[in-house]
Amino acid sequence: MPHPLTILIPAQFNGPPGSANGGVSAGLAASRIDGPAEVSLRAPPPLDASMDMVEVDDGYEIRHGNQLVMTARPAAPLAPPQQAPTYELARTGPDRFPPAETHAFPHCYVCGPERTEDGLCLFTGQPDGYDGVTDVWTPDESLAGDDGLVRPEILWAALDCPGAFAVGFQDNPMVLARITAQIYERPAPGANLIVAGWSLFDDGRKHGAATALFTRDGKLLAQSEQLWIELKAPASAA
Repeated sequence: MPHPLTILIPAQFNGPPGSANGGVSAGLAASRIDGPAEVSLRAPPPLDASMDMVEVDDGYEIRHGNQLVMTARPAAPLAPPQQAPTYELARTGPDRFPPAETHAFPHCYVCGPERTEDGLCLFTGQPDGYDGVTDVWTPDESLAGDDGLVRPEILWAALDCPGAFAVGFQDNPMVLARITAQIYERPAPGANLIVAGWSLFDDGRKHGAATALFTRDGKLLAQSEQLWIELKAPASAA
């Protein structure tokens, strides 16, 4: 039997305290799948720990010891997302982003206001008159792969957290349960980009979101659809 592939997520790429960012994790889990991929997160992905990526009939299972952490499988193409907001409107999104003191995961690699030195700093808020959340993003040179373009797992990360804020993360902290993503074109570092997210549905503690990454002039580069689950309130809560 061939030795399974492995995934290791450095501590830099955290989401909630003590676990990896869902988008980075899902992007790595989907790395062997061409085209659209669906990744389900079954347990918090560990940081700085080797996980086995095992091929199964319909895709891959990612395991940490006996624990099933993620599954990844090919997916059908996604329906086109909403059009991009203008770059000028997207620049105002962070004006409506929650402050660090009210952010449930302020050290998140993607959206944490305490990660301004080494995070993606995607602070997607909802501008007046817009039905989604948005921000602008200029990827750093350190995010490039060997081909000079932004690595796929970083694009998955950029598609991740905006969905949470589109469905009310600031009021009800939640975690990513499933993400289906499709990358059409990987940008180069230094490009001026637009990130946006929209709510798809609310069903109790379950929330659906869509996100997309665009060029400055509105060309679609990548998109996702997601399922988010609200964290349960502590038993001692009123």
